[in-house]
Amino acid sequence: MDVHAPLSRRELLSRVGTGIGSLGLAAVMDQAGWLGPGTLHASEAGLGNSLTPKAPHFAPRAKRVIHLLMNGGVSHVDTFDHKPLLEKYHGQRPAAVDIKTLRKTEGLMKSPFEFQRHGQSGRWVSELFPHLAQCIDDLCVIHSMHTDLPEHVAGLLMMNTGAIQPNRPSLGAWLGYGLGTENQNLPSFISMCHKGRHRPGEPGWNSSFLPGIYSGTFVDTGNLDPRKVVPDLRNPYLSRAEQQRQVDLLARMNRLNLERVERDQALEARIQSFELAYRMQTTAPEAFDLSRETQATRDLYGITDEPTYSTIGGRPFGGFAEGCLLARRLSERGVRVVQLAFAPDIAWDDHGDILWHRPKAKDCDQAIAALLKDLKARGLLEETLVLWAGEFGRTPTADPSTKRPGRDHNHYGFTVWMAGGGVKAGMTYGATDDFGMRAVHDRVHVHDLHATILHLMGLDHERLTYRYSGRDFRLTDVHGRVIHEILA
Repeated sequence: MDVHAPLSRRELLSRVGTGIGSLGLAAVMDQAGWLGPGTLHASEAGLGNSLTPKAPHFAPRAKRVIHLLMNGGVSHVDTFDHKPLLEKYHGQRPAAVDIKTLRKTEGLMKSPFEFQRHGQSGRWVSELFPHLAQCIDDLCVIHSMHTDLPEHVAGLLMMNTGAIQPNRPSLGAWLGYGLGTENQNLPSFISMCHKGRHRPGEPGWNSSFLPGIYSGTFVDTGNLDPRKVVPDLRNPYLSRAEQQRQVDLLARMNRLNLERVERDQALEARIQSFELAYRMQTTAPEAFDLSRETQATRDLYGITDEPTYSTIGGRPFGGFAEGCLLARRLSERGVRVVQLAFAPDIAWDDHGDILWHRPKAKDCDQAIAALLKDLKARGLLEETLVLWAGEFGRTPTADPSTKRPGRDHNHYGFTVWMAGGGVKAGMTYGATDDFGMRAVHDRVHVHDLHATILHLMGLDHERLTYRYSGRDFRLTDVHGRVIHEILA
């Protein structure tokens, strides 16, 4: 092999491979004087370090986002959207709710949960969230959300990517693309779930046509051994020095050929991912090591030595407290976006019995409140936007799937809330009708929510674009308005 002969990167990788082959070629390159103390990394080799912090369009209110994904669709009329007329008209089907949903439903069903006013703002919260009720004055609750379709995959794709097709970049990827990340040794976007993946899987957190380095890194928190939580991170065969030589070799060869071959985005993303994985070997285990937290902090989140994993209605859930603490640890270490799904698949999809909401709320209530209190105590809440949102809500009418009915999907109106990061605290915005069926006042579409999140992060949703397939794409497509009324 003539080490001076020009090679395309594909040819290089096919000849070099990994491991001993790379190290063998590295020795040849070293003898030829191509490697040395000044060896360039991909970021220096013309690729650019894609994760380097970038200037926003304007002064941001928030630096990072934590998305608490209530996948499956929490019932807003049983949690934060108090509708006393459900009890008065229980069993009836007025015209306001006689509209098509995913399944055929019956009459109105009163909530089996008690509501009370809380905080100086006097906001209604059901008995399902007693710990979070203590934080109600920190929340900005949006009661008038609506989305396009009452189907889980479409709804989750819309909430995560701004489209119902599985071929668009996720919110986390867009934020990484627009802003980079504060910690070069960790991904810009991490999506977590406990003992499984949430629906729709990778399309919900990937980068699609954006550079691959912005894809979310998925972490299953079912095994929190710091050495294993990110699989295949450590190389059992090569020392750190040998790995560095391998990475340096690939980066150097890429630089030498960059001006001679067509730019290969997928390969460049892989090279950058290799470099990030190399750097993560030291940083990631420390970030995921909950043993470094005090017992007082563990108690605050409700973390115990006993497993909390449960199954009800055929759907597993648990481990959310550990996830919330990890979200705080990753966020304070500079990860731009952390998404924490409640449980695998679509855990909150309670068609069969709305009472199944109770144990699920118990599993996350204390942990969510602890996350808000912890961020606030550390001075991080002001610059961290916490979003609590599922893909849609649930109907005020009964889904008679079983003898103890639950509620069907409701995309016409539902509730999300945000805290910190530049939103008004102790505020409610918008409203559904008297029964909680439709958003009727100050309606907010998912595109509007995304536009507002980008605005809080210092990005103009109309200017954050990426040229692909002959057109400019953006997270909000051709829609979206910033909800200025909720900005602090």
